[in-house]
Amino acid sequence: MSRQKHLVLLGSTGSIGRSTLDVVARHPERFRVEALAANRNTGLLLRQIRKFKPRQVAMANPEAAGRVRAAVRKWKQPPRVLTGEAGIRRVAVASRADLVLSAMVGSAGLLPTLDAIRAGKAVALANKETLVMAGDLVMAAVRQHRVKLLPVDSEHAALAQCLQGQAGVPVRRLVLTASGGPFAKYPSARLRRVTAAQALRHPTWSMGPKITIDSSTLMNKGLEIIEAHHLFNVPYDRIEVTIHPQSIVHSLVEFVDGSILAQMSNPDMRLPIQTALTEPERIGHIVRPLDFRAGLKLEFRRPDTRRFVCLDLAYQAGRAGGTATAVLNAANEIAVQAFLDGRLDFPGIPRIIAKVLKRSPKQKKATLADILRANAWAREAAEEEILCKP
Repeated sequence: MSRQKHLVLLGSTGSIGRSTLDVVARHPERFRVEALAANRNTGLLLRQIRKFKPRQVAMANPEAAGRVRAAVRKWKQPPRVLTGEAGIRRVAVASRADLVLSAMVGSAGLLPTLDAIRAGKAVALANKETLVMAGDLVMAAVRQHRVKLLPVDSEHAALAQCLQGQAGVPVRRLVLTASGGPFAKYPSARLRRVTAAQALRHPTWSMGPKITIDSSTLMNKGLEIIEAHHLFNVPYDRIEVTIHPQSIVHSLVEFVDGSILAQMSNPDMRLPIQTALTEPERIGHIVRPLDFRAGLKLEFRRPDTRRFVCLDLAYQAGRAGGTATAVLNAANEIAVQAFLDGRLDFPGIPRIIAKVLKRSPKQKKATLADILRANAWAREAAEEEILCKP
């Protein structure tokens, strides 16, 4: 067995963070939690600190950080408590860390992830928005600093496994699978009456609110298309999406000779997390094995992009390149939150994104500063569009 890995976990109180710590708890001889970062869930973070004893923690919310600092002050060996974006970026480059698992929600993950890469840390990436917003810059930094970027999204982890050992073999296409979400069979008229509570009931996966809404609109798959383009250097016209309600086949790779490799398992995010944490090793079962003798049913069909427009919007932004994908991501984050807050109906999510994309300045070559400006502009533009009547 290889030596114990020292981990930094960005987004420890979210669904991916909790699953990661479940994996870590099962293998204490393999992992040491060096640092944790979260947003505002003080109670859960304090329980995680007690159990995993990190040397540092950071909270994005200053009031929550103050509560954590007050709670640990009298502990025998309290962690150092840092605050805000600056604090999270500091724990991302913790000197003893071997691996940073980036699982923060949305655009907040971009700068800490880039910092970790530039500090020479291996990164296990669950924050797809990092590559959606700044894929060219991030992949250039990965190459420059010669670090590993390990995908944690189940689809990209599956693609990486299918491509393992296939260096130099021409790829015809990558196929990402999608459950279809809870509204796959809803007619367009019924989508207008969808509530946030309905959209948060995903048929297969247990995830946080933002990614669950993205799954219901298929924007999550759109973001994954952009992520796959950057991770595997495959053109957009050779990346496809298929609806697969069972969520057992997580992705497929078709090679130039027509042969197809697929990665399959029961749906459980702890498997791709464990695969990234233990790379290049594999260790014992963490998910229930598939029973092929019980009559396994696998269905696949084409997504309906007339009802679920977000897929086409993602292709459009990806092909435009530059700042367009940052604009797509920012507009989506604002529209999703507006839907969750009851300020926008379900079809309004792609409507707002399309309007903001149409208004956005076209910029092909983008620096990090350009991307951050585009992100800020798109958020304001999306709020303006939400306030306007359709």
